[in-house]
Amino acid sequence: MTTYSAPLRDIDFVLHELLDIGQLNRIAKFGATTRDVVNAMLKEVAKLCERVLFPLNRSGDEEGCHFENGVVRTPLGFKDAYRNFAEGGWTSLACDPAHGGQGLPEVINCALTEMACSSNLAFETYVALSHAAYILINVHGSDEIKRMFLPGLVDGSWSGTMCLTEPHCGSDLGLIRTKAQPQPDGSYRLSGAKIFISAGEHDLTENIIHLVLARLPESPPGMKGLSLFLVPKFLVNSDGSLGARNGLSCRSLERKMGINASATCAMSFEDATGYLIGERREGLRSLRTMMDAARLAVGLQGLGLAETAYQSARAYARERLQGRAINGAQCPDRPADPIIVHPDVRRMLLTMKAYNEGARALAYRVGLHVDLSRHHPDPAAREIAEDLVQLLIPVVKALVTDHSFEATNLGLQVFGGHGYIREHGMEQLVRDARIGQLYEGTNGIQALDLVGHKIAMKSGRLLRRFFGPIDRFINEHRDNAQMQEFILPLATAFHQLQQVTTWIRDQRTKNRQMLAAVANDYLHLFGRVAMGSEWAKIVKIAYAALSNTDEKQFYEAKIATARFFMQYLLPQNSSLVAAIMSGSRSIMELDAEAF
Repeated sequence: MTTYSAPLRDIDFVLHELLDIGQLNRIAKFGATTRDVVNAMLKEVAKLCERVLFPLNRSGDEEGCHFENGVVRTPLGFKDAYRNFAEGGWTSLACDPAHGGQGLPEVINCALTEMACSSNLAFETYVALSHAAYILINVHGSDEIKRMFLPGLVDGSWSGTMCLTEPHCGSDLGLIRTKAQPQPDGSYRLSGAKIFISAGEHDLTENIIHLVLARLPESPPGMKGLSLFLVPKFLVNSDGSLGARNGLSCRSLERKMGINASATCAMSFEDATGYLIGERREGLRSLRTMMDAARLAVGLQGLGLAETAYQSARAYARERLQGRAINGAQCPDRPADPIIVHPDVRRMLLTMKAYNEGARALAYRVGLHVDLSRHHPDPAAREIAEDLVQLLIPVVKALVTDHSFEATNLGLQVFGGHGYIREHGMEQLVRDARIGQLYEGTNGIQALDLVGHKIAMKSGRLLRRFFGPIDRFINEHRDNAQMQEFILPLATAFHQLQQVTTWIRDQRTKNRQMLAAVANDYLHLFGRVAMGSEWAKIVKIAYAALSNTDEKQFYEAKIATARFFMQYLLPQNSSLVAAIMSGSRSIMELDAEAF
């Protein structure tokens, strides 16, 4: 069976020792973000995740959601679990007190999201989209829209969705046909069909707030003609009470490979009343705020599943007796040794562990930059943080979810044939992990965003924000004998990344097809260097802590895991460099008819 215990010590390490989120205390609104307060809070979250959400994960997958006469019912136990989650204040954690929120940093919400995803990804999809909807409305909504709709999203009595995809268009949003007709009272009437709408209809909340991309009359074709609208399931009266049912409905539920307890709906809008969010024909600009939040959440979803896969495989490897260690019996009093003695099992476990801990450091760092970009009193500091968020969001989303699918498969492999059997739960993790590479923009699109847009954005300023600190760290520690085994591999990989980046930027105006062909490999090259930078910082902290701690095993494990990352995983970048530099010929020269 799968097993999960919230990795609170490692989360504490990342938040307080690596990222030093205590720096947020210098921002007035975050004055209460002390280590004791944060850890006590996360301990309570962990209890909810381990005792309430995790036990529902398998049963929710097997039962799935039910659809009858336009009504969607979530699996047994989900309504009670959601009520506990909302009443515990977890939907309001990182929301503005002006709307009933607790006003805590987004980076702490990253830890909440990870634990919820480890416990029950399908459940967490309802929560994550609502928080992303809150963020968008809080940034782009009018004061009246905020007054009417944010309190319900914050306290969890209402939930939110993002309605983009249509039957004939997925990633190419310029093909959207849903129409929005202006009304004399300033509202709009929306008509059209949307598919793949996560949490589009369900029984967890009193109201559902849909954020819908649609086209105004006489808008130009393509993405520049799109506007964004808020369309509630139930209309809201001036006093905040719920009014009549709006003109929208769920037409069907998708039957999916995974996250079966998440209601993925085909939605129909028939003269549904909606309200403009942001400027007319600037819908995608407003939507990016929500999509960035959702993409960070999806990266954390990948991390959450990979963590559960690792913990489950680790437990199984310690208990399962098969064969003897190559160098001789390790447990001579038993009929066989536990499989954790076998090098290939250790390779798989270490791969999972190294990527998981590196991903946690990288994703939480982006969460910290989100907080700094919104709230730091110095405009220059806000600009630096925003640049790093923009650059790293596609990397976190794609790299971590790609790793998640690898990690869940490695976890299944550790179980052997038992992993392939449903009763052990590992195959569900594999199925659930696959969606992370697809939704909120496929990972191929994230790679195109990085290569085609982000690395050249603002004349390369975003890239310089990222490269500069890595270069300084390497130079500061290059002569440290204790650090050299970690610094030298990082320096090699960083130099490779710089060379490849220069070559790619030179090709931008010469061969755009080539850029698209190498984008995925470049994102992974970039992402491994980003993780390697985090591991080098982790090692520095761990060595400093070893001389004055009673947790030697914890810090020694950090150093050993970093050594595996630097010696085994990071050097794989060399093959990515070779593939990138080969260009696009081998990918593009085969005629379509020859496939």
